[in-house]
This record gives sequence, C-alpha cells and structure tokens, in this order.
Amino acid sequence: MNGGERESERMKVIESPEAYGTSTWSRQSSWRWVAKAGYFVVLILAASPAFAAIGQTAPSENSRQSAIALEQQGKTTEAESAWRALLKTHPSSAEAYAHLGLLEARQEHYKEAVPLYRKALALNPSVPGLRLNLGLALFKGGELKEALPEFQRLLKGAANPDENQRLTILVGMAHYGLGEYSAATPYLKTAATRDTQNLQLRLALAHSCLWSKQYQCVMDTYHEMLTLNAESAEVDMIAGEAQDGLKNYDGAIEQFRAAVKADPAEPDVHFGLGYLLWTQKQYPEAAREFQAELANNPDHAQALAYLGDTDMQLNHPELSSPLLEKALGLNSELELAHLDLGILLADAGKNDEALRELKKAAQLVPGDVNVHWRLGHLYKAMGNADEAKTELQKASSLHKAEEDALLEQMNRARAHADQKQAPEATAPQQ
Repeated sequence: MNGGERESERMKVIESPEAYGTSTWSRQSSWRWVAKAGYFVVLILAASPAFAAIGQTAPSENSRQSAIALEQQGKTTEAESAWRALLKTHPSSAEAYAHLGLLEARQEHYKEAVPLYRKALALNPSVPGLRLNLGLALFKGGELKEALPEFQRLLKGAANPDENQRLTILVGMAHYGLGEYSAATPYLKTAATRDTQNLQLRLALAHSCLWSKQYQCVMDTYHEMLTLNAESAEVDMIAGEAQDGLKNYDGAIEQFRAAVKADPAEPDVHFGLGYLLWTQKQYPEAAREFQAELANNPDHAQALAYLGDTDMQLNHPELSSPLLEKALGLNSELELAHLDLGILLADAGKNDEALRELKKAAQLVPGDVNVHWRLGHLYKAMGNADEAKTELQKASSLHKAEEDALLEQMNRARAHADQKQAPEATAPQQ
C-alpha cells in the first residue's frame, strides 16, 4: 500500500463515527499514552526556572556558595551534605530545603523531593520556581491528583506566554493521566493550537478526544497529524485503534504493520500489533511481536504478560511461568498474569498457590467469566463444594449477561440495517 492509499484508508476510518466505540485495543492501550506525559515534563523541566536568591536573613555566604558550587559541579552527595550542614546553623533556610529537594528530583527521587519542597514553601512561599518544581515532582512521582492543583494555581498567575503554555500542557496531562479525558481536552487543544508543529501533543489530544467521545475533535486533530507527518508510525497506530474500534480487525492489523514498518523502535508499536494478533489467536506471530517489543524495552510488563499467555496457549508452560512472574514483579495489577499463573499452578497441583492467584485476578476484574469458572473448578478439586457452586453460578450469570448484551447489539444492528433499506415515503401529489 503506497502513501496515498494509506492516507485514504485512514480517512475512511476517521470520517466514520462508528469507529469510536469501545475499542479492544484502546481498553488495553490507554495506560501507554499516560507515559507520553513524561515527554512534555522533560521539556518543561529543561525550561523550569532556577531558584533565585531569597530575600531573608542569609546563611553564611561562604557556606551557601560552597553548596551551590558543589551542586553545579554535579557532586550531588557533597552538595547534599553542604546544604544539610547549613541547615544546622540556619534551620529556617527555605533555600537549603529547596536545593535539597532539587537534588533529590535530579536523581529521580521524586517522593523524597516532595516533603523538602513543601518545607521550603512553608518557610517562604515566594521562592521563584519552587511551586512548579513541587508540582513536577508530584507529577513525575505519579501523584497526579496532588500535582494538579499546584499547576492550576500557577496557571492562573502565569506571567508570560511560554510559562502559560508549559502549565497548560501540565494541567492537561495531569487530567489525562487521571483518566479525566473530557477535562484534559480543552487544555490540550489550547496548547496544540499554540504549538502548530507538535505531533506528540496532538497524539495525546487525539486520544483524549477519542476516549471522551468528542468525535469532531478526533477528526480535526487527525487531519492536523496527517499534515505534519503522513508517514508517522504513531498516526498509523491511531488509525489502527480506530479500525479496531470499528471491529475491522484485519484493517487494524494492517495499520499496525504499517506502523512497525514506519518505525520499528516506536514504543508499543510491536505490542499493539502483537495484541491484535493475539486477539485473533494468531499466536506464533503475536509471540514474535511481543518479543520484538521486549527487545526494545525489556521491562514492558504488558508484553511480558501477553508473551507468557501466548506461550501457555502454545503449550509451553515452562516458558510461560517465568515471564508471568517477571511481569507481576513489574506490575502486580495485571489480571491476565494472575489468571494464567493460577491456571499453571493448578495444573501443577499447587492448589493453594493457584487459589491465591485466581482470587487476585477476580479482585482485579470481577466480571471475568473465565476467572470465576476456573475458581469454581479449583474449589471443586479442593473439596469445597459450597465455594465451587458460588463461583460457577457467578460464571454462569456473567456468561448469560454477555450473551444478552451481544443479542441486544445484534438486534440494534439489524434494526439499523432495516431502517436504511426501508423505501422513503412518497410525498402526496398536490
């Protein structure tokens, strides 16, 4: 497929509102776009203001200058010692606490930086750049809910266009990371309007619009992305997500193949293709894509979990278990990994361990029919008839609910088709 054909196929999807249903790929991939926030934070950190001299009773100037010099030389340990020594004689030095927080943040010790920044703010809230750095430490430490009000407060008082733009992006990405896509969209849209060449920003905006069902916004943003880079792997990935939402799985796989070809090093591109292949039970090829993602990022927890599941589907339990265990070591909230480990442990006769894993899977995704079915049969094998009956009844109820939902969808689709085929009424002659 050449570039023009690829663009044409993309536009067929984007112009179709039906593409924005609940996408299988989107449900699995929403987590990955939160990481895009890091891209913007790196830019903002590079531009964040340095601490200025603070109007207060100054500590010994020699001690202060020595601490700053050590910091500028990259001697982190020595600089920390110098600032802490200064605090012994000047315990109310906001500057010392601020610099200690900055040193922790530069080492990516964000949780340690936060209380130091808060202490500095309590002593002197007018320290230039301090509240922004507190917000950034909270943001990069995953405390988005706490970071958001700090950014909102700063945005209200932004003194210049550059500062306003940085804070607009941060407020938008904080909402985005919290899954508050409707709230994120206006901030991201404003920032994208100001920065006409920023593809990454538009990618975040497109997904925010997609997941908040603002379809015209998706189409407008998509057109802009095609103008910026029609051959971008990430643009192909968005087209693939839309195809998946339209349940055109072959089209989705084709788009992700195009994305892999455009940039095989793009984060999550192999995982996305592997996941789509996995949903279609094309396990050998899915395994190759998960392995390719892990070659790019060995700590990709989702790729490890799905590769482990794929190996299990291909009857290689000896390969599956270590992958699942590693995945859970990186992210203990992966339901699929707990489920698969429970199955493997039960098959090995380790019922107590299997029970622990399956119960965790049920806790994470209470509506998974397979989990309750497995739990029911495990309890039965363990001689616990009452628990077995309860779990199997849950599985039966969930299965019936799924069938009813599918039947309702089919009836709606049939009614829609009948409506389209019905002849238009002929207007009466005058």
